[in-house]
Amino acid sequence: MKVRGTRECKNCGTQWSYYETGSVACPNCESMQSVGLDENRMQHTDSPATLELAEIRDALDREPAREVANRAADEAGEYVRKRGFISGGELLPLDDTYLAANELRQAGQLFSRSMRMTDDEEIYFFSLLRGADEGERPDARDLPESIYEVRGLADAESLKEYHGEMGEWAREHDVDREGRNTLETLGEHVRRAQALEGGVDIDTAEALVSATRDLARYFDEDDMDALASSRDTLSRLA
Repeated sequence: MKVRGTRECKNCGTQWSYYETGSVACPNCESMQSVGLDENRMQHTDSPATLELAEIRDALDREPAREVANRAADEAGEYVRKRGFISGGELLPLDDTYLAANELRQAGQLFSRSMRMTDDEEIYFFSLLRGADEGERPDARDLPESIYEVRGLADAESLKEYHGEMGEWAREHDVDREGRNTLETLGEHVRRAQALEGGVDIDTAEALVSATRDLARYFDEDDMDALASSRDTLSRLA
């Protein structure tokens, strides 16, 4: 959607940034009567969100792992739903916390339905729960085989959402033909990964994340090396 970022309360005159609060309610008096001051509306899809996992981690000592997994999935899902990748007209990067949250959502859903975790699965889940809010997740080389599908599905979902917003952003900006063509090629790979429903190879998923980030950097900084890197990565996946 497009919004005017700077708002002013009609009741008390307080000004604030909608991009920072995600709300038209006045942060001072909570009045819903406010007006946008900016001349132009800007693309904006992001909302304030924090991945709160401290209490869930503490519950590991008190609650069954299945219940903790379910709570983690709910918290991560709520975080992912709030997040967007355009803020005040600026294309945000595909960040590690979003990727980790999507993986925690998938893993939590899996383990909340499981009768028991293997030792390797438990180590993986506890490691992911420990680091997801800092954008950390277990190295691909350390994943149990049973988790390959979780990682692949999570990355495919993240890429789908991010690519969609890249497309929205590109339609509003003067993106050159090479950039548009690369975005289209990336979209073909993302749709293919999505169609595999978790069966995407982990190395392929990592390569797609890298290509996506390079293309976003080109859009943001006009970095020709980043564009070349994105195109090269995608060509090797063809």
